[in-house]
Amino acid sequence: MITDPSWQSLVPAIVAVATAVVIRRPIESLLAGVFAGLLLLEPAASVANFSSILLEVMMDETIAWVIIVCGLMGSLIVLLMRAGAANAFSHALASKAKSAGSALLYTWLLGLLIFIDDYLNALAVGSAMRKVTDKFRVSREMLAYVVDSTAAPICVLVPVSTWAVFFAGVLEVSDVAEPGEGLALYISSIPYMLYPLIAALMVPLVATGRIPALGMMKAAQAKATANGNATHQNEFAVEEIEDSGRVRIYHFLLPVVAMLGFSIWYDLDVQIGITMAVAATIVLYGVQRLLTWTEMFDAVLEGIKIMVPALTIVVVAFMFKEVNDRLGLPIFVIEGVTPYMTATLLPLVVFITMALISFATGSSWGVFAIAIPIVLPLAESVGVDAPLAIGALISASAFGSHACFYSDATVLSAQGSGCGVMEHALTQIPYALIAAVIAGTGLTLLAAI
Repeated sequence: MITDPSWQSLVPAIVAVATAVVIRRPIESLLAGVFAGLLLLEPAASVANFSSILLEVMMDETIAWVIIVCGLMGSLIVLLMRAGAANAFSHALASKAKSAGSALLYTWLLGLLIFIDDYLNALAVGSAMRKVTDKFRVSREMLAYVVDSTAAPICVLVPVSTWAVFFAGVLEVSDVAEPGEGLALYISSIPYMLYPLIAALMVPLVATGRIPALGMMKAAQAKATANGNATHQNEFAVEEIEDSGRVRIYHFLLPVVAMLGFSIWYDLDVQIGITMAVAATIVLYGVQRLLTWTEMFDAVLEGIKIMVPALTIVVVAFMFKEVNDRLGLPIFVIEGVTPYMTATLLPLVVFITMALISFATGSSWGVFAIAIPIVLPLAESVGVDAPLAIGALISASAFGSHACFYSDATVLSAQGSGCGVMEHALTQIPYALIAAVIAGTGLTLLAAI
C-alpha cells in the first residue's frame, strides 16, 4: 500500500465507473480500473502485478467461500428447475398473484424470509419468482431490483445473518466492543441503519405503483409489457419439467427450508447449509425417482457452470478492491474529510464518504473494517454516540452492496433474476439514490436531536 495516498488513488474508480456507464459491461470495466491502478503503482511491472494479485485473490479464503457457496447454490437451483420443483412453486404462487403488483409483493415477502445471507437470497428468490413475474409481463430488471432490495438490506437488519456476524466480529476485533458484546452493540445500532430500512420499505411502494417506474426502468417495463421478457429468454437457461403429476410444492420448499435450517443450526455457516441442502435434495429426488442419479449429478455440474460468469465478475471485483487498497483510496478519502467533522455533520459525512467508497470499489465489508478504527474514535471525540456512527457506516456498506454496478449482490441478483448485470444496475440506481437521500437526511436529523 502507498503510505502517503494522493488524489491519484481516485483514478481507478473513476475509470471503472466511467467505462461501465459507457460500455455497460462489468468485467471489462473492472479490468480497465485494475490496469489503471497497476499503471499508477508500478508501470513496468503491471502485467506481473496483475498475475500476482489474481493469484492472491484466488487463494483468498473469502473468494474460495464465495465460489463454493455460489457454485452449490447454482447446483441447487438447477436441481429445483430440472426436476420441475421451481415450476411447481411458481405455479402455486402464480395462482395467488392476481397482478404484476401482487407478484412483486410476493417476491418481496419471499425475500424477507430468506434473511440468512444476501447471496442465497439473491439467487434463490430471483430464480423462484421469474416465471411468476413473467406471467404478468414484469420486466426482469424490475424483478432484479426487488430481489436486490431484499438481499443485503434485509440481511443487515436481521441480527441472525452472515452480515451481522461479520460486523459484530469487526467491532470486537477493533476494540470498539468488549469480547462477546459485539452483537449487542450491533443490535443497538439497527434503528440507525436507515438506508437498508428505507430501501426495503420502498419496494412495496414501487411494486404497487405509488412510486412510478423511473429512468431506464420505465423503458424496461414498457418493453416487457409490449414483448414480455423474450430478450432474456436465453439467460440462465435450464431445461425444466413443465407438467409432472408427481412434483409438488414441497419439493421446492423442503430444499429451501433445509438450506436455511442447516445454516442456522451450524452457527450461520452458509457453506454447510447449502452443502447439506444439495445433499438432502439429491436424496429426496432420488428416493422419489423424480430424476435419475445421473441426471442429478449432471444438474449439480451444470449449476456450477452457469455461475461461472457471475463468479468471474466477483473475482475481478476483488482484484479491483486490492488495487484500490494498495493505492490507499479508503485512507485518502477518510483523512480528507476528517478535519471537517462536527457532531451534527459526522453521521451524514460518514454515510456519504463511505457510500462513495463502497460504490466505487464494490467493497462493502472491507470498507466497514477499514473505517471502524478511524470513524469510531472520531465520533467519540465530537460527542456522537457509537450506535449512530455504526448505523451510518453500515448504511453506507448496504448502499455500496445495493447500488454498485459490479458488487457481488448486484451481480447475483441479476444472475438469479435472468437479466444483464448493467441493465439491472442502471435501472436500479434511481431508487437507490432516493433511498440514500432520505437516509442521509434522517441521519442528519438524528444527529441534531
